[in-house]
Amino acid sequence: MLIAAAALVAAPQAASAATVMDASGDFLPSYTAGPRLADLDVTSFSVNYDAVGKFFTLGATFAGAIDAMTGGLYVIGVNTGTGTIRPFAAIGQENVIFNQAIVLRKDGTGSIGANALDPGAISIAGNIITARVGESLLPSTGYAAADYGFNLWPRIGLGSNDQITDFSPENANLSTRGLQPAVPEPATWALMILGFGVVGAALRRRRPTSSSEAAIVPA
Repeated sequence: MLIAAAALVAAPQAASAATVMDASGDFLPSYTAGPRLADLDVTSFSVNYDAVGKFFTLGATFAGAIDAMTGGLYVIGVNTGTGTIRPFAAIGQENVIFNQAIVLRKDGTGSIGANALDPGAISIAGNIITARVGESLLPSTGYAAADYGFNLWPRIGLGSNDQITDFSPENANLSTRGLQPAVPEPATWALMILGFGVVGAALRRRRPTSSSEAAIVPA
């Protein structure tokens, strides 16, 4: 998987973007609910944030042209800072975290919750879909906008996880700064702290090595 991130304009921090590439033909083993349509197979996903205009441009390419006559839609999960929804652990995507979801449809319409997106902000051309989303539709719950995490998952329908065809990025979120590492759960932090304590106690119990016991390493 390749990651590229670059400033798009000369003014520092005015805009930033990142793109993740995704292998073609990598349908999820858990996808059993429909045909393997080329326009449900992600080959790249990108996130661009314009700090001056206060909007995101989200874009994706697929292995084939987007066909409004076939089934399927595109969901983009967004973590604006308090992402706690992790519904995909059973299919190996436990690090896909979100608290909002953008839905893009093959007919060029879209929505965020009850808010319909302006159809003029959604573009479909061949195997490419792009959507411009105002920051006001994705209010922060703790993150700076440039740190919002995004993940795209095409679906054959809005139902169970066996309808999801692909994830981009795989088992992670993408921000304009690149791939976001997973944040340990509270229980994981507790185990890590306990582990550090055990190691520290063991080191304190070690008897100092005398000079006569020191190993001599040949030159």
